[in-house]
Amino acid sequence: MMSVTPTRGCLLDLPWEDILVPHILCHLPLQQLLSLQRVSKSFQSLIQLYLANMRCFDSSQIGPAIPRAAFVNLLKDNEVLQQLALQNCSDWLTDRELLPVIGQNHHLHQIQLKGCAQLSRHALVAISLSCPNLRQLSLAHCEWVDSLSLRSLADHCKALEAVDLTACRQLKDEAICYLVQKCGRLKSLSLAVNANVGDVAVEETAKCCPELEHLDLTGCLRVKNDSIRVLAEYCPKLRSLKVKHCHNVAESSLSILRSRGVELDVEPPLQRALVLLQDVVGFAPFINLQI
Repeated sequence: MMSVTPTRGCLLDLPWEDILVPHILCHLPLQQLLSLQRVSKSFQSLIQLYLANMRCFDSSQIGPAIPRAAFVNLLKDNEVLQQLALQNCSDWLTDRELLPVIGQNHHLHQIQLKGCAQLSRHALVAISLSCPNLRQLSLAHCEWVDSLSLRSLADHCKALEAVDLTACRQLKDEAICYLVQKCGRLKSLSLAVNANVGDVAVEETAKCCPELEHLDLTGCLRVKNDSIRVLAEYCPKLRSLKVKHCHNVAESSLSILRSRGVELDVEPPLQRALVLLQDVVGFAPFINLQI
């Protein structure tokens, strides 16, 4: 009786679009996938198919610094991106590279542009017009963000839930007020490191965003106790508040939030005094902190 030796199949024999791309390649690091292109022409075609159907692109997965040409080549055929993170492209990323990617991807709901200082206000306008389903946007340390481009974002991306405007120093109270009036679903907002932001912006945020859970006001020197009290009144879902270096915010307003279990980045006065005492004399007396 003749025995039949089973044949060993090749990975590439599996259905590409039904099996390999959605169920296997998506679990491999992007850098390894790019290396696979050098194995054969068939693997190169497979990886190109994967890149065209990729839902999430994070430049940090490729390495500490992705070359400009590689970025353009990787995303030239993709029209289905949902998440885009480019925080380590700040040395070279300009409107010329970003705008084509934004223009052909209308399903983006998360964009990370932290520190991309060479972009311009046109990048934010393009995002506004092309990404109506945007939920999360980080523009931290993008000082090119101005009030007009932020208004465009507010007008067209009303489903926003998280916005990071840390160190966007062109923005003043009026621009922040317009944003929160249009985007009432916000759950997380950072206005940190902006001396132009004051009580007017914080109070309007509190009144317009009842779902707010996280607010970062670090270094907002014009913020005072009154707006923190309004925040406590109108934002019952608030979970964390950062007010370090807000010298006009005192425990008299923070205690309301502290009693509700809101996480604060400043310690109560008594505990802060104990820490200072420890630094000076190396010990602290036994004091009941529940007093």
